[in-house]
Amino acid sequence: MGCCLFRIIKSFFIVLFVVLMIVIGRGYFLYYDSLKEVPLEIKVNEITHNENYVTIDNISDYVEEFIVTIEDKRFYTHRGIDVFSIMSSAVSNFFAGYFKYGGSTITQQLAKNLYFSNSKTITRKIAEAFMAFKLESEYPKHKILEMYLNQIYFGHGYYGIKEASYGYFNTSPKGLNEYQSSLLVGLPQAPSLYDLKLKNKSMEKRYYDVLKNLVENNNITKQQSYEFKERFKMS
Repeated sequence: MGCCLFRIIKSFFIVLFVVLMIVIGRGYFLYYDSLKEVPLEIKVNEITHNENYVTIDNISDYVEEFIVTIEDKRFYTHRGIDVFSIMSSAVSNFFAGYFKYGGSTITQQLAKNLYFSNSKTITRKIAEAFMAFKLESEYPKHKILEMYLNQIYFGHGYYGIKEASYGYFNTSPKGLNEYQSSLLVGLPQAPSLYDLKLKNKSMEKRYYDVLKNLVENNNITKQQSYEFKERFKMS
């Protein structure tokens, strides 16, 4: 009986390993084919030469600081993927019953925006991880953050930090203050859902969550959080 059970367990893990290798292989080939079609340096050259591209030294320090807190707390310590975040998301997805949380790092989000669709498939996520490793191996963190801020969608047709800062606040990316920055960093998670101009209920809930995280990470004080909430309600 024990020997039979051992063989069943062994067979299960063998099958699991084979399936895992197949899935990883498909992800790798998607990554490889994407790079073969358009090399990374060409993609980077395309976005950095866009007329709306803004270098990191011309973006508000508040935006840089806040976006890392909200989107990828371990951005400066991981190498492209955050294993802890992935495991946490996997558990959350299991209890949610569907693929709700992605666990993607800033580098992975940049990789997706450069090469891949928004389809939530395992193959795409693995390809995205390979591309994130490549980005991290070829570009410093500040450059990755810079490209990310110039690529992400902030809603209302505003792509990148320059369009968003002028579109929402009529100011330059460098001129964004703490309050404005705290509003913007909450949008990339679901820009079609969180409406900054109409201040809908979804936006209000998201903004309060953002402020809570910023306080917990010591980016702003509790007093600032209270003031920002009041300002949000009155605007």
